[in-house]
Amino acid sequence: MTTPRTPAKAGSPARTRLLQREHFAFFSALLQGVPLERVWDRYLSVEGDHTDLRLVPSTLAWIRAEFAAAAKREDRPGTARLLRLDIERLAAASPALPTLEQFAEEEGLEDEREADQIEAYECRFGSASAKVRKRARLLQRQLAALRWLESVAARDPAGGDALASWLRPELARYLANAGVFTLAQLAERINGVGRNWARSIRGIGPLKSARIAAWVAEHAATIGVAIGPHTLPARHLVGPGELAAVVPPATDIRPLEKLLVPADLDGREGRFRRQREHCLLQADTDYDAVMAWLRSKGRPGHAEPKGAGDEGKREGQASLSHTQRSYRKEAERFMLWAIVQRRRPLSSMTAEDCIEYAAFLTDPQPRARWCGTRARERWSPLWRPFEGPLSAAARRQAVSILKNLYGFLVDQAYLIGNPWSAVPMPQVIRQGLDTSRSLTGEQWAFVREQAARAGEHSAAIRLRLVLDLLYATGLRTAETVNARIGDLQAVEYFDADAHENVSGWMLMVVGKGERLREVPVPEGLVAQIRAYLMHRGLGAKLAAPEVQEAYVLSGAMDIAARAAGLARGARCDSKGGISAATLYRQLKLHFEACSSTLAKTGDHIAAARLARASTHWLRHTHGTHALANGVSLQEVQQNLGHASLNTTSAYVTTEQARRLRSLKSFWEQAAAEGSR
Repeated sequence: MTTPRTPAKAGSPARTRLLQREHFAFFSALLQGVPLERVWDRYLSVEGDHTDLRLVPSTLAWIRAEFAAAAKREDRPGTARLLRLDIERLAAASPALPTLEQFAEEEGLEDEREADQIEAYECRFGSASAKVRKRARLLQRQLAALRWLESVAARDPAGGDALASWLRPELARYLANAGVFTLAQLAERINGVGRNWARSIRGIGPLKSARIAAWVAEHAATIGVAIGPHTLPARHLVGPGELAAVVPPATDIRPLEKLLVPADLDGREGRFRRQREHCLLQADTDYDAVMAWLRSKGRPGHAEPKGAGDEGKREGQASLSHTQRSYRKEAERFMLWAIVQRRRPLSSMTAEDCIEYAAFLTDPQPRARWCGTRARERWSPLWRPFEGPLSAAARRQAVSILKNLYGFLVDQAYLIGNPWSAVPMPQVIRQGLDTSRSLTGEQWAFVREQAARAGEHSAAIRLRLVLDLLYATGLRTAETVNARIGDLQAVEYFDADAHENVSGWMLMVVGKGERLREVPVPEGLVAQIRAYLMHRGLGAKLAAPEVQEAYVLSGAMDIAARAAGLARGARCDSKGGISAATLYRQLKLHFEACSSTLAKTGDHIAAARLARASTHWLRHTHGTHALANGVSLQEVQQNLGHASLNTTSAYVTTEQARRLRSLKSFWEQAAAEGSR
């Protein structure tokens, strides 16, 4: 039977915590003499540690008070008084007596009749024996009362219950601050993140999170969300197959590779399909056509660095470039909206449908169904296609990409027309680059100095190389992790103005829009790359075939020695690359460490800037410092791969700085005259 909740009075805290079966089992075992440590760890470990001298007494008092309150709600005041009695105190006030068997053995009465043994026992201990019997009867009454009360007051946790109903207030508050309010949400977070589900939640460390997860798993049947086996081991020990099984395919909000498209919505009979014999694609369904479009956005013969792929197993999902992932995101969102919400195939979408979807992007609703946290991976049940409403710039990009998709399908004679041609492009107020997101000369020198102190292990060597590489070249993150040694070429050009040959090194880069450009690389950086290759065991000959195919940046070669638990017994591929996420994390951690060091010196302004710094700041720093040191605007534009000179012009801050300095002088002079 479920105990009804009484509404709280205004101004008084509501009674939120509920009695669960573990509370009754705990108290019953405790009454029967099981050591507190054992029974606490068995039933109440989610509360905390049994060694906590404040937590344990307060929890015992709360349970006893809740038992009494529950009995009173059932109109059993006598039972309430009975359950408030502390038998342990009664026992402490009574002398310790031997059992009848012990007494008979001590007195040599083993062969006497039991009635004679009892008579002798009563003569010896008298009233003390009566107290023991009274305590035994009281214990039996309390156990019987507990069994009855459990049948009427105990609740099983349910998915929609508030966390405050089952967890102690501090834990529920920490979770609420992280946006987790119900048991179902808690179970979904554990499933969606894995063992480190609470890493970002302040106040809940590894031990607390493990205890909470174990409690949720124990009550999964009544909560209604099963906790998967992938949540037990560390994330790096969970294989792709196990992760792929966490969320089953369905006709619901799912990543593209897990979306089950019903036969009547797969586009085989799409309203605007051209005749099959005229189509240039071997695509039976809309999904096949979208994948053909995605493949057309890749670079032939250019694979992504090892570790940068997705978990998807369907064709074309396993290894996508940065551009392809961006294009897939928009096609995936539109396909989900068309199939799940609009109930139409992509090849049957009208201009009115597309206009409505463009409006949907301004605020995807219902929010809980469509929006989630950005960090959730595609295998996770917490994954959602959106984070929230899209900005005008993001909506403009989405419309542009979908126009491109349908334009491709029309060009390949898959569709008879492009419904997106009727959708106007969202207007965006163009703003200049935020040139404040760059490092000063002093800050850059400090960042390099700290990197020099990082040691001689693989990650530290790579850190120093990538800092110098990004500062010297201004490469984007994706361009950096995609760079191979074969893209680095020795060149010699004739300078007609100086009437002399100029030799050096150029890195061939494919940037945004698949535009190819050459980026100059300094000799000192090439020497660093050679040393890094030697560290990886590849040799310093850049022209060697086995070196040419290697990525410029690689994983840590000494991971087995430095972090055996992460190595899984395998040595890092000396030719393989790293993902953009790995590069971002390493630089972000380095900037944060530099920030902490500066904060200790009292330079809080510089520390705050470094705390905000990320990979892209080095690209801004390259542009700003190059222009300040006399490199022409056109040369910096070519180096950075900007399509417009106006974009590069945002880095020219000297004139603005001179103007601001002059006005400051004017303002100071005016203020001084005004105070006379």
